[in-house]
Amino acid sequence: MTPQSKPVTILVAEDDADDRLLLKDAFQESSLANELRFVEDGEQLLAYLRREGEFADPGEAPIAGLILLDLNMPKMDGREALTIIKNDAVLRSIPVVVLTTSAEEDDVFYAYRLGVSSYISKPVTFEGLVNVVKVLNAYWLEVVELPPEQTANA
Repeated sequence: MTPQSKPVTILVAEDDADDRLLLKDAFQESSLANELRFVEDGEQLLAYLRREGEFADPGEAPIAGLILLDLNMPKMDGREALTIIKNDAVLRSIPVVVLTTSAEEDDVFYAYRLGVSSYISKPVTFEGLVNVVKVLNAYWLEVVELPPEQTANA
């Protein structure tokens, strides 16, 4: 087990401002050095990953090493964004962890069928969220060997 040599940028696609704040606080509570970046819907997620529009500057949109994806978002939901990501030759290698309120069997099945790396139902307490963040860190950022960073549109 070797930790990643440098902190991985975690891109969080979450439309709810309170959930974004809780997640940010949970990462701080866990003392993780990883940079968190947030987008609010599937359209922003794809723009970030492709470095388009407001995300064109690499300094403002570092390459995501891991995506935390909510399924229920406006404009383009997480299901549609996941479908596009996993059908894109450049983006498909980025691990996607679904972190959502939905525990529906159909959503779980659909997400895994599309190639999601993990599926987590959001905990109802802050302590539960901190626990999830610690487990995510231990597994995805210390145990797993992530693919080398790639640039979108390469």
